[in-house]
Amino acid sequence: MIEAADRQYRPDDAIPPGETVRESLEALGMTQAELSRRSGLSAKHVNQILQGLAPVTPETALAFERVLGVPARFWNSLEANYRARRVRLREGEVSAEDAEWIRRLPVKELADRGFIESSTDAGTRRERLLTFFGVASRESWDAVWLAPDASFRRSTVFAADPHATAAWLRIGELEARSADVAVFNRARFFVALEMIRSLMTEPPGQFEPEMRRLCAESGVVLVITDGLAKTRANGVARWLSPTVALVQLSLRGRWEDVFWFSFFHEAGHIALHGKRETFLEGDKRTGAEEQEADEFASNMLIPKRYEADLYRIRTLGEAQAFARRLAIPPAIVVGRLQHEGLLAQRVGNRLRRRFALVAEPGS
Repeated sequence: MIEAADRQYRPDDAIPPGETVRESLEALGMTQAELSRRSGLSAKHVNQILQGLAPVTPETALAFERVLGVPARFWNSLEANYRARRVRLREGEVSAEDAEWIRRLPVKELADRGFIESSTDAGTRRERLLTFFGVASRESWDAVWLAPDASFRRSTVFAADPHATAAWLRIGELEARSADVAVFNRARFFVALEMIRSLMTEPPGQFEPEMRRLCAESGVVLVITDGLAKTRANGVARWLSPTVALVQLSLRGRWEDVFWFSFFHEAGHIALHGKRETFLEGDKRTGAEEQEADEFASNMLIPKRYEADLYRIRTLGEAQAFARRLAIPPAIVVGRLQHEGLLAQRVGNRLRRRFALVAEPGS
C-alpha cells in the first residue's frame, strides 16, 4: 500500500502573489500598464509585485479587489502565505549546530511514544522538536533549558544528558496541561499526603487514581511516566505557576519502595521549599534542601519514633510484622534496611513489588 510520507503539502518553492496577479491579468486581457492606471500604482511598482520584489500590502490588496474583481482577503492571504513559506524554506536548511542538537535528542523515543511525528527530513524533524519543546529555535531551546540560572542544572542527573532529561521534563509539562487542579494549599497538601500514605498497601489500580485526585485538590499535579533512555531521574518537583506545583515520577527501577520514597521526597520539596526552585533527583542528592526532603520522606514512611524498633529487626518475618504494625508495604521496611546496610541488597526482594505503567503518555 502506498502511503504519504508527510500529511502536509509543502511545495519546494515559494510562489509570490505576483504570479497570480499575472494570471489574473491574462484572464482579463489586461496589460500591466492598464493595471497601473486603474490601480494608481506606478508601472515600476506593478512590475516589482509581479516579480515578487515588492509585497502586496493591505492597500494594494484592496486596489486589486476593485480592479481585478478578486477579494482583498485573497491577496492578503496569498502574501502572508508567501512570506511564511519563504521563512520555512530558509529554515529548512539545517545548520551543523542544529543537526548535532537533533542527534542528541531522543527523537525515536519521542516518536514511538507519540509525542512527535516521525520524519526522515531533517528540517521537518527540527520543526517538530521545536514545537514539542514550545520554543522558536535551537537558540531559544538553549536559553530555556541550558540557561545558567536554570536551577535543575545543578543536578548531576541533568548534567548526565541534558537533552534527554529536558525531553522527559517537557513530557511532564505537557501532561500537566490537561490536569484539572486547584490552587495550591499547603495545609490541604499535608492532609493529602497523610491520606496517600494510608493507601500504600492497596493495588496500584486503586491508589494511583486517588493519589492524583488528592494531589490535584491540593494544587499539585502528579505525573507518572517512564524515563527516557539516558535519563537517570527518579523524580522532579517544580512549580508550573505561583499557584500550581508539579511532581513528576519516572518509575525508574520500578521498585515499590523507591517509588514511594521518591514521591514523598518530591512532595517534601513542594511542602517545605521555595517556589522558584526546580528539584531534579537521581541517585545522589546533596545540599541542605535535599537532606530536608530525604528526612521528610523517611519520616512519612517510617516515623522517627519507630526507628529503634526498625533497627532491631533481624528476620524477614519481623520486617513483615513491623510493616503490618505501621500499615505500610513490607517493601518500605526491606528497602530501608537495605539502604541502611542492615540487609544485603538481594535479601527480601520478594517482598518488594515492582510497578509498571499500563499505558504510555502520548500513546
